[in-house]
Amino acid sequence: MEDEVYPQLHLDNQLCFSVYTLSRLITQAYQPLLRALGLTYPQYLVLLVLWQAEEDKRLPVPVRYLCERLQLDTGTVTPLLKRMETAGLIRRARSAEDERIVQVSLTPAGLALREQAQQVPLDILCRSGVSLEQAQTLRDQLRRLILQWPADGAPPRGPATAPGTPESDPG
Repeated sequence: MEDEVYPQLHLDNQLCFSVYTLSRLITQAYQPLLRALGLTYPQYLVLLVLWQAEEDKRLPVPVRYLCERLQLDTGTVTPLLKRMETAGLIRRARSAEDERIVQVSLTPAGLALREQAQQVPLDILCRSGVSLEQAQTLRDQLRRLILQWPADGAPPRGPATAPGTPESDPG
């Protein structure tokens, strides 16, 4: 029996593994910076959304909005918000118009944390060793890929070639 070669099953040819590894490394780089602020990475992401909403004069925001922005379900976001409320960073309240809707706003402490956190993105960029332009290009490429990817998790339709073939080599 001849040895068959399956380059499409080689770990180094997997887009998912590269994205997963980079995600882990980036999250690890954030940990010491966020620990100094008393935050976890998911809490930081929630605060990023709320700080932007505050800048845009859109606070409070419904939990549903946070879920959409973070691409997480309410079962994941709700316990996170409870911990953040206990820590005094946010406030949750039922909407006066519709009690089924829970609105989230920043407390003064949550808003004040923005000042301390403003250096975090630059620190991460410096730790990465890539230029601002490279980071922005990668972010934009990832955003396009995210928008292309169907919500049901199925791979996007289109031409595909096996990894490692000349047609699949982006350059």
